[in-house]
Amino acid sequence: MHKSLLLAIGIATLLAITPDALRAQKKLTLSGYVSEAGGETLIGANVYVQDQPVKGAATNAYGFYSLSLEPGEYTIVYSYLGYADRKERVNLAKEDVLLSVDLSQGATLEEVVVTAEEEDENISETQMGTVELTTDKVKKLPAIFGEVDVLKTLQLLPGVQSGGEGSSGFYVRGGGPDQNLVLLDEAVVYNSGHLLGFFSVFNPDAIKNTTLIKGGMPANYGGRLSSVVDIQMKEGNDESFRVDGGIGLVASRLTLQGPIQKEKSSFILSGRRTYILDLAQPAIDGTDFAGTNYYFYDFNAKANYRFSEKDRLYLSGYFGRDVLKFQQAESDFNFDLPYGNTTGTLRWNHLFNNRLFFNLSAVYNEYDFGFEGGQGDFSVNVFSGVRDYNLKLDFDFFPVPEHSLKYGLAYTYHRLTPQVAEARSGDEVFTNGLESRFANEFGAYVLDDWKISPRLAVNYGIRFSSFTQLGPYVSSFDGTEYDRDEAVKTYSNLEPRLGLRYHLNSKSSLKAGVTRTAQYLHLVSNSTSTLPTDIWVPSSELVKPQLGLQYALGYFRNFNDNAWEASVEVYYKDLKNQIDYRESYVNNPADDIEQQFVFGQGRAYGAEFFINKRKGRLTGWLGYTISRTERTFPDINDGKTYRAVYDRPHDLSLVTSYEFSKKVTGSAVFVYGSGQTFTPLRSLYLIEGGLVQEYAPRNSSRIQDYHRLDLSVIWTPKPDSEKRFKSSWAFSVYNGYNRQNPFFIYYDLDVNRNAGTAEARALQVSLFPVIPSVTWNFSWQ
Repeated sequence: MHKSLLLAIGIATLLAITPDALRAQKKLTLSGYVSEAGGETLIGANVYVQDQPVKGAATNAYGFYSLSLEPGEYTIVYSYLGYADRKERVNLAKEDVLLSVDLSQGATLEEVVVTAEEEDENISETQMGTVELTTDKVKKLPAIFGEVDVLKTLQLLPGVQSGGEGSSGFYVRGGGPDQNLVLLDEAVVYNSGHLLGFFSVFNPDAIKNTTLIKGGMPANYGGRLSSVVDIQMKEGNDESFRVDGGIGLVASRLTLQGPIQKEKSSFILSGRRTYILDLAQPAIDGTDFAGTNYYFYDFNAKANYRFSEKDRLYLSGYFGRDVLKFQQAESDFNFDLPYGNTTGTLRWNHLFNNRLFFNLSAVYNEYDFGFEGGQGDFSVNVFSGVRDYNLKLDFDFFPVPEHSLKYGLAYTYHRLTPQVAEARSGDEVFTNGLESRFANEFGAYVLDDWKISPRLAVNYGIRFSSFTQLGPYVSSFDGTEYDRDEAVKTYSNLEPRLGLRYHLNSKSSLKAGVTRTAQYLHLVSNSTSTLPTDIWVPSSELVKPQLGLQYALGYFRNFNDNAWEASVEVYYKDLKNQIDYRESYVNNPADDIEQQFVFGQGRAYGAEFFINKRKGRLTGWLGYTISRTERTFPDINDGKTYRAVYDRPHDLSLVTSYEFSKKVTGSAVFVYGSGQTFTPLRSLYLIEGGLVQEYAPRNSSRIQDYHRLDLSVIWTPKPDSEKRFKSSWAFSVYNGYNRQNPFFIYYDLDVNRNAGTAEARALQVSLFPVIPSVTWNFSWQ
C-alpha cells in the first residue's frame, strides 16, 4: 500500500510538471543568492521581473533562488521588507545566468511603492498559519527582566498559548508541549527553557530569523503533531569585524562576528550569562544558605566558507546550561541540579545546476538532566536525557516557474535515557536497574508547490516515516529478551499534506489545508509547562505513536497597498494515542515509566482572528483566538471527556510599536486569556481519624482569568552618528498595573482530629508583580 501510494504521488507529480518541463526547454534560468550587506543570506526575499510580479520566485531557507524565463533581456527586482530594492539588468538571450546580489537596509518612498507589489505573502503564499519574525522586531517589544525572548513573542500570536506566567513554554492549537518541533539550525532542541521555563535558550543576538508553522506543516517537516518553530542562526559578517552586546539587571550578552577571509568566509561567537545571585553572594555568605547559587549561560558559534558560487560549508553549534546549587548547613542538606542542551550542525550546500539545489546536513543534539543531592550519609544521583545523531539530504528543484519541488531523506539514531538512579546510604548502594532506550527513525518526503494558474495554487506532498525500537529490551508481553540494536517493534506511517490557495482578487484569497502527522517521541508531564525533570520516552511495544489529523480553512485580505494584513482561520484537530500518567501515579525513579502510562484521544477546534499593520511609524498586531481543547482517556475521569489543562476558550493579544522619532521608539503589549483549568477539592472529612479528600471531576474549574500590560521605550541617543560605536537604552515595565495573576492554586488544610473537624481553604500563588528593568545595548563596527 505504501509503495503504491508513493508511486501514485510520483506519477501525479511527473504528469503535472511534464508539459511545463517541455515548454521549459525553450527557457533560460537566472539563479543565485540574495544576501544583506555583510553576507547574511535573506530567507524569503522576492525576485521578480519589473512590472510583472507574477513572474517571480522567492529565496529558500539558504537564500537561494531560481527563475526560468523566455530568452531575452529583463530588469530584475530584488526586494525584502525593510531593505532597499535592487534592480539588475539581466541578459538571458543565450545562456543561463548565475547572479548573487546584496541588499542594503532602508528604502526610499519610491522603492516602497515598487516593493509593495510583492509584499503580499499573506494572500499569495500557499502555506497557511505561517509567521516569520525577525530579531529586530522582537527586540522592540517589552520583556520580563529586560531579557528579549523570541518564544514569548510567538505566544502573542493567535493559536499560540503561553505555558504559564512568565513561561517560554507554549501550546499550539490544542497540542501538548511536546508536540512542537523546535529547531536551531536544523538541530532539535528538546528543552527550550532556562530557569524552569521562564526564559528561552535562544540568545536574540545570535538569531537571524524565526519561522512558526501552525496551520499544517509541509512534508519536509516531521516528528511532531502541532507546530514547527524553525530558528536560523546568523552566519557572521564577511566584510568587517563587529561587536554587539548588552548589559541588563539579570544578564549580559556579547557577540563577536567578522570575516575569516573577506567576502569568502565568516564567523560569529555569541554568549549570554545571568548573574543576579552571583551579585547576592556577599549577602548569602555567613547565612544558613551559604554556597547556594543559580545561573544559566548560552554559547552560540557558527562559521561558514564559500568555496565557490556552487559550494558552501556551514558549521554551527550551541551549548547551554542551567546550574542550581542549594546548600543548607543547619540540616546538612544539599543538591546540585545541572541541565542543558548541546547541538552541532554541519551543512554542505551544492548547486548541481541552476535549477537543482542540494543540502546535506549532519546533526548532533543532546539534552541531559542531572540531580545530585543528599543529607548526612544518604545521597542520591538521578540522570536522564536524549541524544540524537541525524543525517539529512534535501533537494530543491525548480523545473519551471510553475513548480517548486522539494524532496529528501532523513535518518536519526536516538538514545533516550530514563530516570537512571543510584542511592547510597552508608556503605549500601541501590540502583533502579533502568537502561537507555535506543531507536532508529527514518523519513522520506516529496512536495510540490504548484502554481496552477494566477488564481489557483496548491502545495501537495507526502512523507513516509518509520520508527524502530531497538534493544536491549525485555518484552512486557512474553518476556522475550532483545540484544543491543536488535529490532523490537517497528511503526510506519504515511503522512499526506495538502494546502490550497485561491485568489478571489488582487487583495484577498481563500486557503485550505489538510495535514496528517505522526510523532514517535513523547514527553509526558504533570505540569503546565515543560520542566527539566520531564522525561522523553520513545514509542515501543507498549507506547504507540501519537497521530494527528488537522483540517484548516482561512480567509486572507490585505489593505492599503499591503500595509495592513488581516486573516480569519478556523481549524479542527483530531489526536490519537495521547499519553498521560495514570491517576494513581507517584513519581518514583525505581519504576519503569512505561508502566505508569495510560492512553486516550483528544480533539481541538477553534477560530483565529488576526490584524497586522506592517508599515509606517505605528506597527503591530491584534490577535484573538476562541478555541476548545478536550481529552478522553478510559482510565482517567471515569472515561468521561474533560478539558485539557491548557484549554483556553479566549486568548487575546494586542501588540503595538510606535516610532516617535529616530531617537525614541515605544512599545506596548496587552494580553488576556481565560484561566487555566484545575481539579478542585470537593469535600474533606475525617473517618475514624483518617483524613479523606474527594476531588471534583478532572479540570472542572478554572483559576482567575489572566491579563497583563507591558510597556517599553528604546532610546537611541545618536541614531545618525557615523561613529563606529553606537548604543541604545531599553527601558521596560512588565505587568504595568501590578495584576496579581494566579500561578497556581493550592489548599491550606486545617484538621482537628480531636474535634473531628477538617477544613480546606484554597489559596492563590502569584509570581510576578510589576517589574521594571533597564538594558544598555551597544555595537561597534
